[in-house]
Amino acid sequence: MTQVTLQYYAQLREQAGTSSEQFSTNACNLRELYDELCNRHEFSLPLDALKVAVNAQFSDWKRTLVEGDTVVFIPPVAGG
Repeated sequence: MTQVTLQYYAQLREQAGTSSEQFSTNACNLRELYDELCNRHEFSLPLDALKVAVNAQFSDWKRTLVEGDTVVFIPPVAGG
């Protein structure tokens, strides 16, 4: 298992019930991690609506997870 730190904003924060968490995962990459979290927190945003950053750098969904990564899921920005 890989231990990562997750940060959530906006709608994802509301659905997860927290703004961050430590998480142990069997996922190999970011896409698998988001799928796992969708099952855990019932996230309703599709993958293609999000951006993802790892260790403060935007990343590709195929990026391999590494022990200690900090992953931030960035939902669309609502404006008015």
